[in-house]
Amino acid sequence: KNQIEAVFDRKVSRHQNTFSSSPTTPLPKPFLLLAGISGTGKTRFVREQAQRTGTLEETYCLVSVRPDWHEPSDLLGYTSRINDEAEYIVTDVLKFIVKAWKELFNAGISFDGKKFKGTEQQLNSIRPFWLCLDEMNLAPVEQYFADYLSILETRKWEWTKDGKEFTYSCDSLLKPALLSDFSDEKDFQLQNHIGAYEAVELWEHFKKHGISIPFNLIVAGTVNMDETTHGFSRKVIDRALSFDFGEFFPNDFDAYFEPETKTKTFSYSIHSEARGLKGQFGTADPDGQQTIQFLKAINEVLEDTPFQLAYRALNELLLSSFSQQPTDEIELQAVWDDFLMQKVLPRIEGDLDKLSKVNTEKNILEALQDVLKRKQEDASGEGLVPSLWRIWDKERPDLHRETMDGETQRITCRSKAKLAWMSNKLENGFTSFWP
Repeated sequence: KNQIEAVFDRKVSRHQNTFSSSPTTPLPKPFLLLAGISGTGKTRFVREQAQRTGTLEETYCLVSVRPDWHEPSDLLGYTSRINDEAEYIVTDVLKFIVKAWKELFNAGISFDGKKFKGTEQQLNSIRPFWLCLDEMNLAPVEQYFADYLSILETRKWEWTKDGKEFTYSCDSLLKPALLSDFSDEKDFQLQNHIGAYEAVELWEHFKKHGISIPFNLIVAGTVNMDETTHGFSRKVIDRALSFDFGEFFPNDFDAYFEPETKTKTFSYSIHSEARGLKGQFGTADPDGQQTIQFLKAINEVLEDTPFQLAYRALNELLLSSFSQQPTDEIELQAVWDDFLMQKVLPRIEGDLDKLSKVNTEKNILEALQDVLKRKQEDASGEGLVPSLWRIWDKERPDLHRETMDGETQRITCRSKAKLAWMSNKLENGFTSFWP
């Protein structure tokens, strides 16, 4: 036990990074959806996160999504053959991705084929790079963002047993063939235009292995859900952390001149697979067994519906526990509460027929409320399935905000209010998670 705790302490010591004056919390996923009405501060949130750990000039990129985007080339560029000479057209997004890779290269991360190797100490100086896709759903996300969504799932972290060294790998976002079919002159121009002119070794790596997703890149899409925008498929929601921005970061008009709370500082994840972290999910549930039982209870409600959860959901819930390190039952249930708001409820939408449960008079929303507001007997008869009953009518810690003095902020159960809101919408014939 002491050995496990010592390894964990080394792994999370990067929360006191040299690039940040305050502790940072690693995100379980580097892709965020910030949804809410216009003017709530979604874009400002991303800017402030970038400023806390870097500078707007270096570690922040704002890209306005256009309604006519329908393919990945709108983000990553494309090959033009005007006058029969191939030339690659570079975008701001691609240049920003290369800039994030240069951060890793300058920190001493070594390239071994498609694997990248480094040390826990090197991570302390590697800043997160925040890419903000403004009004992300003005165009169909599944089309222009398809390559990123697919490659995102290929990220893989591997740590040595002592937690001091790591290997990171990821498939190519931009294939090497797209960067190699040029004359010497166009090759030199592309190297300069893409921002790799002072990193010849990095450029040669790109041409041989392609450009993949750097682990310090965080993509945040701001979203307005109205008649002028596109909805999200479950493919997108499953691969993102969804934030109902007004619920997680509410506007307090009375505290406009003297804010009483602030958002916590977030950084990139240093893990992609929860299996190797058993015993390190916080003292409230070190082996993750309570969390697994909780998710099984939720999945029983969603069984035989399009909203059922799979391994990806469990992996990300356990990674959330690892990031937050809950020390008691209330903190653990706060992690579950936020998971419901970020990964489960955003998947649920439809009319009463779609949300009806087979062989029961209750719909999915009513069944979920039953699970969350009282203890449920374990199907095995070995005890009680953990539920949110302790925080259903009590306050819980806010895992994403804190007071201006850095103290814990207390809030009411988020999923309780959202489930009631969605149930009220269903009475009118149709419901969804989005405001």
